[in-house]
Amino acid sequence: MDLSGLRICVTGGGGFVGSHLADRLVDDNELLAVDHFGNGRREWVPDGATVIEGDLHDPAVRREAIPEGTDIVFHFAADKAVDSDDPDAQFRENIGLTASILERMDAVGCHRIAFTSSSTVYGEAPRPTPEDYAPLEPISAYGAAKLAEEALLSVYAHSNGFDVWCFRFANIVGTRLQLGAVIPDFIHKLREDPTELEILGDGRQEKSYMHIESCLDAMEHVVEHADAPMNTYNLGTRTTTSVRRIADIVADEMGLDPEYSFTGGDRGWVGDVPRMRLSIEKLAATGWTPESSSDDAVRRAVRELLAESP
Repeated sequence: MDLSGLRICVTGGGGFVGSHLADRLVDDNELLAVDHFGNGRREWVPDGATVIEGDLHDPAVRREAIPEGTDIVFHFAADKAVDSDDPDAQFRENIGLTASILERMDAVGCHRIAFTSSSTVYGEAPRPTPEDYAPLEPISAYGAAKLAEEALLSVYAHSNGFDVWCFRFANIVGTRLQLGAVIPDFIHKLREDPTELEILGDGRQEKSYMHIESCLDAMEHVVEHADAPMNTYNLGTRTTTSVRRIADIVADEMGLDPEYSFTGGDRGWVGDVPRMRLSIEKLAATGWTPESSSDDAVRRAVRELLAESP
């Protein structure tokens, strides 16, 4: 579908991915950005978007955010902490939110949704992991919720006439990325103490990192070109970067030479997948591949985040 001349709702429109997408789409569409601004920021929502501040668990907020005449919903709103202090509550909250949004969409005749899933649905799978890999065995409540939400989206695609674009993200990085992600965490720690950097796990965790601009290019390309009822695509790069390598890049860009210390073990927290690389051959078959490597994405993001908060 052509992403212009539409009425678009972006849930989590003030967040990292949502605000960047809103920047791209606002000039050519009527855009509604809904967010309770717990993690997102009001100033990140572009001028020209209609801002709806509120919690989407509230039916009144959903009615305002997804009015009749809405053409497509980009659903990014979620509790995204993979190491949540209350994973059971997080699981229920994320699934309930997606179910409520789908019900509202169905009620007003909006049958197109793009959803941000996660590589965490695969659990500890062989690499590179294709979209048809099975069995899917997530090891975190966050990953389990994403998998359950995908299943619900499939029901709406195959039984309710929806068009669904489901994106399984690698680690997306860039400007506006917040604490809790490895790059801003390292920057924060080194600003607090330039001489030493504590690294969770053994530093050998190795994952694919994709820059936000490449991520949005891929999402837009898939929505415009993939037309099955349920379109599931991995978004990532063909290369990976270790946590220790990220530390090296951050230190290099900050002009520092800290001593590293490690908390030990092969992962940063319970539910952390130590190694992840997604197959992007299905994405490449649509005619789009990322131009930057994982290391390049990390370095670009470090530079942007340092400039964002000098």
